[in-house]
Amino acid sequence: MHTIAIAGKGGTGKTTLCGLLIDYLCKHGGRPILAVDADPSSNLNEVLGVKAGVTLGEIRDTVATADQNPDSPIPAGLSKHEYMDYQFSTALAEEDDFDLLVMGRTQGKGCYCFVNGLLQSQISRFAGRYNYVVVDNEAGMEHISRGVLPQVDTILLVSDCSRRGLDAAIRIAQLIGEVGVKPKAVKLIINRAPESGIPQGILDKITDSGLDLAGTVVQDTAIYEYDSEGLPSATIPQDSPARMAMDEIAKKLFG
Repeated sequence: MHTIAIAGKGGTGKTTLCGLLIDYLCKHGGRPILAVDADPSSNLNEVLGVKAGVTLGEIRDTVATADQNPDSPIPAGLSKHEYMDYQFSTALAEEDDFDLLVMGRTQGKGCYCFVNGLLQSQISRFAGRYNYVVVDNEAGMEHISRGVLPQVDTILLVSDCSRRGLDAAIRIAQLIGEVGVKPKAVKLIINRAPESGIPQGILDKITDSGLDLAGTVVQDTAIYEYDSEGLPSATIPQDSPARMAMDEIAKKLFG
């Protein structure tokens, strides 16, 4: 199993690139794949064109507050672990080429350590069935740093051609070391680059940061057209510039 986490500043297009990466792996021998939407503000299911199931955050809230809830949905005689085992299976959106889990937000208050431990054991058990686990992550990488999601092999940092986007990628790279995550590789992808290429000032900043640039994805009108029509952007045509660029990056990194 190879775990890939994708992170970056909101609005840089990381969820779209995550969807394109999953599509590439599906078409090039990477199946079976577990896609994990771990960013509360992202919509990976829409990018992939699938319906999401119940979120793990909702299940976690139910279990964490069960003892204080007189109307707890956990049947009498059923342990929290057994209940979560059943609910976890309903949260898995199963497709032909990949399955999708949505982490979702946690709404409740209090300690979730016990329930996080249950989630970790569930995810570890299910993740062993897959060749790839691809995680659309939030910038803080909370689920990975807390050990809820599997140990990461490759982290892809996504930025656009803005200094703010690149600054965010640099901060995430620094955070990786601070939270004790030890991936085998950390790569940078510049998204929405102009056809003329990455501006020299951004290239200089990348060099100064020490980040390893895996590739560049050019700005592609097909993504905006698909989004405006309500179509999954991971299904843009094979000859679309963004897809061809992402395919090249994926081929270089994952074969």
